[in-house]
Amino acid sequence: MITIKTDAEIELMRQAGRIAAIAREVAGSYIKEGVTTHFIDQKVKACILAHGATPSFLGYGGFPASACVSVNEEVIHGIPSSRTLKDGDIVKVDVGAYYKGFHGDCAATFAVGNISDEAKRLIAVTEQCFYEGINAIKPGGRIGDISNAIYQYAKKHGYEVVREFIGHGVGRNLHESPDVPNYGPAGRGPRLQAGMTFAVEPMVNVGTWEVRVLPNKWTVVTADGKLSAHYENTIAVTNSGVVILTDPNP
Repeated sequence: MITIKTDAEIELMRQAGRIAAIAREVAGSYIKEGVTTHFIDQKVKACILAHGATPSFLGYGGFPASACVSVNEEVIHGIPSSRTLKDGDIVKVDVGAYYKGFHGDCAATFAVGNISDEAKRLIAVTEQCFYEGINAIKPGGRIGDISNAIYQYAKKHGYEVVREFIGHGVGRNLHESPDVPNYGPAGRGPRLQAGMTFAVEPMVNVGTWEVRVLPNKWTVVTADGKLSAHYENTIAVTNSGVVILTDPNP
C-alpha cells in the first residue's frame, strides 16, 4: 500500500533528507586517491550523528556500515573496507539518514583524480537520467512515465539501466511502496498523486544491464565487469510540482 504523506510529514522528510544530502556532500569532499572506503563511511556516520540523526543503513538487514561505498564495476551496496581509492576510480556513495521518524535516502557518483572520458560521460548521463525521470512527473501521470524517461535517456546515450534493483517509496520505512523501476513503458503503474514520496535512483551501466551479487551477499557488480554509475534523491509529489527532499540547502 502506498502511504500518502501530509504536509507536516513531508516537512519532516525534508529535514531527514537534508541531513542525508549533507552527509553525501561530506563523503564527496573526502574522496581522493589513497583514502579507504572505510574512512568515507566513518565520515558519513559522524556527519549524520552530529546532526542528531541516525544512519538508516547501519544494521538494516544486517548491513554492517553507515554508507554503501561502491567502486567502478560495483553498482550498489558496496561494503566499506580497507580498500584504497586509486586515481581513475569512480565511487558511488549511497547514504540514508533517519530523523524524527522519517528517512532520507540519496546517492551520487564521484571521481577520484583523473577519470576517463567514458567515466565522465557515464556519471553525467546517470545524473541527468534522474532529472529526466522527475521531469516526466505530470498531473495524472503514472510511475511508468518516470521509468520510461530514465530508460530512454540512458539508451539514447548508448547505456543500459540495471533492472534487478530499482527505486522505491521512502517514509517512516526506508523501503516502502511504490516500486520505481528505471525501465519500462510509460503510462503504466500506480497513478501519481500529491503526498507520494519515493527515491528515484538510476543505476546505469556502460555494458550489459545484467548484474550479480558477490559472495558477501551485499555488493552488486556488473555481470561484465564494466563501469556503473548511480544517482539518487528522495522526492515528494506535491500539488505545485516535484520537490527534491534530499537537498543540502532547501
